[in-house]
Amino acid sequence: MSRKILVIVSEHGYWAEELIGPVSKFDERGYEVVFATPTGKRAHALPPSLDANFIDPPLGRSVTTEENARLGREFEQSSRLDTPLDIEAWAPERPYTSDAGYLRKLEQYHRDLEKLEADIAGYDALLIVGGSGPIVDLANNERVHALILAFKNAGKVVAAECYGVSCLAFARDWGDRKSIIWGKHVTGHCKEYDYKDGTGFLGTDFNMGPPPYPLEYILRDATGPRGAYHGNFGHPLSVIVDYPFVTGRSTPDSYLTGQKIVEVLEDGLTRYGW
Repeated sequence: MSRKILVIVSEHGYWAEELIGPVSKFDERGYEVVFATPTGKRAHALPPSLDANFIDPPLGRSVTTEENARLGREFEQSSRLDTPLDIEAWAPERPYTSDAGYLRKLEQYHRDLEKLEADIAGYDALLIVGGSGPIVDLANNERVHALILAFKNAGKVVAAECYGVSCLAFARDWGDRKSIIWGKHVTGHCKEYDYKDGTGFLGTDFNMGPPPYPLEYILRDATGPRGAYHGNFGHPLSVIVDYPFVTGRSTPDSYLTGQKIVEVLEDGLTRYGW
């Protein structure tokens, strides 16, 4: 059965394996994959993710095999990311309360949300690719949140990897302002994997030490007392399925994340990893 997947990628750098892993699983099944970025610019891989000799500081070893480095470079050299959808032009953003004509703009915003819900009707799943870039332009992006909520409200699969899972924590209905993963089980970049120095991005002028927030703490709070964050530190892999959400912890979990999305879509999988 043909499927259509919307894959959101940061313009400030994605980790190569976290894109090629799941996308390779979609390609194997013949799915249509549509890429989108915050402003329609071409996304690029973070250079360390294309280097099999780069030593990941928290782990003290490389996390990229020669094969995945090669596949990442080939993807970068391909045209697949050349013309992504422009999320800024597609999804609405809520107006400021101080805007002139606020009420009329708010009404138009809700009409635009209804149009967005119609636009995504042909898609089966949404995936947010990981890497450090999502910290900059995806995590607190209201337009990205609007897409996530549209997929969730339509009962479609919502998946995210690594720092991309922060988007799920921050996507909230403006009524109760509770995270959409409240009461759910998720994984994501655990505290032990955070850099102490050198968290890097593309297209920025600043050098950052550790990430600006520990994702694990945010996810623990966002899931609430009846949900849970599963870091599974020390386990080779960590992918959690709690329908409609599929979350992958970090780089080595990328292929399994893609496989579990396929199993949710084709086999009706609703729970895995907890």
